[in-house]
Amino acid sequence: MPEIRPETQQDIDAIGEVTGQAFGQQVEVDLVNHLREHGRAVVSLVAEIDGRVVGHILFSPATVESDNPTFEVLCLAPVSVLPAYQRQGIGSQLIRAALEECRLLGHEVVVLVGHPEYYPRFGFVRANALGLECEFEAPDEAWMAIELRPGALAGRKGRVKFQPEFQDAVQKQPPRSR
Repeated sequence: MPEIRPETQQDIDAIGEVTGQAFGQQVEVDLVNHLREHGRAVVSLVAEIDGRVVGHILFSPATVESDNPTFEVLCLAPVSVLPAYQRQGIGSQLIRAALEECRLLGHEVVVLVGHPEYYPRFGFVRANALGLECEFEAPDEAWMAIELRPGALAGRKGRVKFQPEFQDAVQKQPPRSR
């Protein structure tokens, strides 16, 4: 059973290693580092087993622009687990602990682009059905949101604008084969 705790300065290299191995590329490592360096890591937790960081999750602020007053949501991205520790529930433990931390901090909504078979188990639903559009091109079923406070999106809708670091990451993504 891993210990889930806030990241510390001493974890930064290990988080880079976990993220790089989990995604097999540098883009997500750079995203995490740039969000942290620019003070945009709202919640950043690690999973540790026997003194080794084996998982990481990060939330950053995003803005929902609409005809009504804009409002802030959080973006979950990325969540990473070392390949040797995947499929053991560590990612799920990180997500549950981090969502609870977000609730405790008073945040009401979290968005993400992720696997549509995985994230609904935590309460995520299609974000478009809740009136939230993604500024990036994302499959409807992968663009998801969760209300941490029931009814938080009642009467609210708009286009989610991510931190500039996400634009850099999207531009650096290798083209997808079809």
